[in-house]
Amino acid sequence: MEARLNLMASPVAAKFGKHIVAAGQVLADSTLPAATRELVLLRASQINGCGFCVDMHSKDAAHAGETSTRLNLVAAWREATVFTDAERAALELAEQGTRIADAAGGVTDEAWADAAKHYDEEQLAALVCTIALINAFNRGNVIVQQPAGNYQVGQFH
Repeated sequence: MEARLNLMASPVAAKFGKHIVAAGQVLADSTLPAATRELVLLRASQINGCGFCVDMHSKDAAHAGETSTRLNLVAAWREATVFTDAERAALELAEQGTRIADAAGGVTDEAWADAAKHYDEEQLAALVCTIALINAFNRGNVIVQQPAGNYQVGQFH
């Protein structure tokens, strides 16, 4: 079960990885609540089918104190009652921002307005950047994974 490309052996990928990981640290240091950030990272990774990131972010969230009930319900957040209105708004924005190819209109004004009710401008900026960053990580991992979803710890992230 080997990746198609050893990103750690590539000077280009290593340099890129250094910068993208630094961007992730900027977001971790932002005022966006850590629980919200982890839920968004997990949900986008589920949508994108990135097993490596789903595994990593569910473990990171659990280590940070997230409950197994909430983690298990992220994929069904619309029907679940365990998420706050703010978290639900962030998850909706994450889904629409991740599925932009599926919807000709991109992110709806309603989704943006709902998120803006719960987060200030700095938090919204961090939320948008978190969604963009995890989508970049997911795509890098999915591209280098072997078919059939095989993944190996230590890939791209």
